[in-house]
Amino acid sequence: MAGYVGVDFLGIDDLISEEERSVRDTVRTFVDDRVLPTIEAHYEAGTFPSGLARELGDLGVLGCNLEGYGCAGLSNVAYGLVCQELERGDSAVRSFASVQGSLVMFPIRAYGSEEQKEKWLPRLAAGTAIGCFGLTEPDFGSNPTGMITRAEDKGDHFLLNGAKMWITNGTVADVAVVWAKLDGVIRGFLVERGMPGFSAPEMKGKHSLRASVTSELVFQDVKLPRENILPGVMGLKGPLSCLNNARFGISWGALGAAQACFHSARDYSVSRIQFDRPIASFQLVQNKLAWMLREITKGQLVAWRVAKLKDDHRVTPEQISLAKMNNVDIAIQVARMARDIHGANGILSEYCVMRHMANLESVYTYEGTHDVHNLVLGKWITGISAFT
Repeated sequence: MAGYVGVDFLGIDDLISEEERSVRDTVRTFVDDRVLPTIEAHYEAGTFPSGLARELGDLGVLGCNLEGYGCAGLSNVAYGLVCQELERGDSAVRSFASVQGSLVMFPIRAYGSEEQKEKWLPRLAAGTAIGCFGLTEPDFGSNPTGMITRAEDKGDHFLLNGAKMWITNGTVADVAVVWAKLDGVIRGFLVERGMPGFSAPEMKGKHSLRASVTSELVFQDVKLPRENILPGVMGLKGPLSCLNNARFGISWGALGAAQACFHSARDYSVSRIQFDRPIASFQLVQNKLAWMLREITKGQLVAWRVAKLKDDHRVTPEQISLAKMNNVDIAIQVARMARDIHGANGILSEYCVMRHMANLESVYTYEGTHDVHNLVLGKWITGISAFT
């Protein structure tokens, strides 16, 4: 996709700083050079391009909106643009970076001890260590308060038992941020690779996010040193704050996938000849392309505004829910329309649209399903919770 310039119908480039544009363009070039040439092969093989971890660290994008301990301290707009460009390559690449930065580095930075920060953050930022986040369980996804993973206080250590599921990076992670109940209260723990009783088998057979490592986490009498508990948070606030950061990144990332599909559909429609003329000349195709442009542009404005609110420390979880829900929703519809414009060719790996469409089915569900985010907004509107 040489010469890719993105979608900027309303001059949104004017709303971002020179530094933010520079970050975006650097990651855009990285995706062109290091992700797109091989991602289809990795998708078909069901493998993650593992060498990207160090390269993303060298690029400075892992935990880039955090400060100190080797992190770049960029704005949330810049972080959003990073997610946008990475997901233009593939949702798996953005997911890797999201988990590393928002779900692992963020809770260590926000709630960890000084020793935990110094031990893990520089390595995670450099990509020399990989992290994962364990909240969802086989029987508890949208209802995390029902988790059955337990930690017992044994005096000089904690004993951890339970299981987590749908864990990005789990099998390859050096450290897992795991949420478990201790005396009935949700607490965060750092579980390290190689600890006796801890295993992370990879989940196979996926039709979506095939280039991402997805795992189970199993804990059987895992002895955790007392210094492995995150001391700065108790209750559901901890994991939900992490998810809010990740959902924010997803709201930008989905736009990257949508733009990739839009450009592919536009280019294909101009070159594909039927009835002795390009299909781009037909009203039905132009209507689809115009809808894509409209929705991507609205999504960009939502993402930018939420990012500015986040930079000003004024963003609310409901605003992030709206951004994640809306932008993933329009992205998956853009991908489906793009597949339709490509006709039968749309299922081929020569084009990106089917891969993005399949990936977005997972993004639509994870880190708060579409329906759950609707209910979050419903509570904000009415003051009545539909969850209880």
